[in-house]
Amino acid sequence: MTTKRAILASLLLASAVHAGAAVQGAAAVPGPAAVKAAKYAVTAYRLEVVKTLSGLVSYNTVADPNLPSDRNPQHIAFKNYLKSEATRLGFDFADHGWVFIVGMGKGEERVGIVTHGDVQPVDPAKWKKSPFVLDQTSEPGKLLARGAEDDKGPIATALYAMKALKDQQVPLSKRIELYVYMGEESNWQPLVDFLKTHEPPQMNITLDAEYPAVVAEKASGTIAVTFPAAGAAVPAAGEAYLAAFAGGFFGSQIPEDASATVANASAAIEAQVRARGARQDGMRYEFARKGQDLEVRARGVSAHSSKPEDGVNAVAMLADALAVQPWPNTTAGAAVNYLNDMVGTGLYGERFGNIAYRDSFMGRMTVAPTVIRQKDEGIEVSLNVRRPQGKSVEQLTGEVNTALAAWQSRNLALANVTVRMGEPWLRRDAPQLPILMNVFSYFTGMKDPKPVAIGGGTNSRLFPNAVGFGPGMPGKVYTGHSEHEFITLRQLLLNLQMYTAVLAELAK
Repeated sequence: MTTKRAILASLLLASAVHAGAAVQGAAAVPGPAAVKAAKYAVTAYRLEVVKTLSGLVSYNTVADPNLPSDRNPQHIAFKNYLKSEATRLGFDFADHGWVFIVGMGKGEERVGIVTHGDVQPVDPAKWKKSPFVLDQTSEPGKLLARGAEDDKGPIATALYAMKALKDQQVPLSKRIELYVYMGEESNWQPLVDFLKTHEPPQMNITLDAEYPAVVAEKASGTIAVTFPAAGAAVPAAGEAYLAAFAGGFFGSQIPEDASATVANASAAIEAQVRARGARQDGMRYEFARKGQDLEVRARGVSAHSSKPEDGVNAVAMLADALAVQPWPNTTAGAAVNYLNDMVGTGLYGERFGNIAYRDSFMGRMTVAPTVIRQKDEGIEVSLNVRRPQGKSVEQLTGEVNTALAAWQSRNLALANVTVRMGEPWLRRDAPQLPILMNVFSYFTGMKDPKPVAIGGGTNSRLFPNAVGFGPGMPGKVYTGHSEHEFITLRQLLLNLQMYTAVLAELAK
């Protein structure tokens, strides 16, 4: 399609949807064909959607830093499974390497469903069964697996939503395309490059966020510093000091585990650390003595780092438990001192100089320690930042650097200081919003739903007229990125109904 024709089609599509939205807004319910197809989908495919999800999660599609997705055997096998499912369900498909597209119907106007097939890293020891086996028995009513909520559950439900429309022969004037990107969790550049030459649908919904609809996303950022071994404090003989400190798994996860070693720890210090840790909600500690050293292991609750309030940050909490005295600035001691001085157990960066702020719609900026790594040159501490609109990158970066300079002047010089800040995203004028609100309200019973902002970032940013639509429900903990990822069967089937109805409305 030429650029002029694409623009014209987009304008016509927007006009048509606005006109339809007025009717839907008056009735505040989806059309009869959409409702009928949705009810059919959940009746006909309640078992099949779980079976397909079971197949999808069986592939370990964690990114391999040494192997691109289009050459990764697990990713290729996952796409081959999608090919077989698409063929079985009667859809066409196209494998573009990093991007796999499943399509149905014809028409120059298209509706896109944006998802991803890659998943976050996982610690198998934290799971009752393999994270790559759909566990339907450990917790009745829950479907546990890596990717169950983020984002293989949405892929399975989208496939059967399309199948229901096909079975019911719902009259559609637009083509529907399901996009499955294989690098959302690790590398967006291949998708950016793909969209330079591939014309995406004129209207899109991204199934990788929350309901009722996501029209704004905070920007992700990183503040990383290294506490160098060279120049670190040398404790006096017999002096208590921190000999080790570590924690975290990956940057977009609130850490569940952390550990520390207190050298030359007296009984009094141990008692103080135990008492301080015991006052923390949601934390568990294990203490072990090795001669004069005290080893401490902390266990919190993992969560998506865009929602730190849903987790209990083991790194921040352990640093706080150790705040029973000033520690010599060994690498580990300096790291703990820094965390307690600059972050604490709060979520919003209030201690980090003047960086804290909030936006009336997108909410407060969050700052969370996520990964503590022991490197050859010292200990690296990474903070994950999720920032709303309201400050420029230049202003916030300057405030971060000012706060870091002030801390260094009081303590010791840091190495490898890295401050990266992305740009928030906002799309409040998407023409499909009235339809999404009506469908969500009809199937959930929630009155007068409004679009929301989230802390995470999705591929909505890269597609025209894209907004997020599920799978997370308002007020519920989002389990993607955690070591207890699941979707309830009830939610999976509710999603199936809503996706079916929305596609029927958008593509009619």
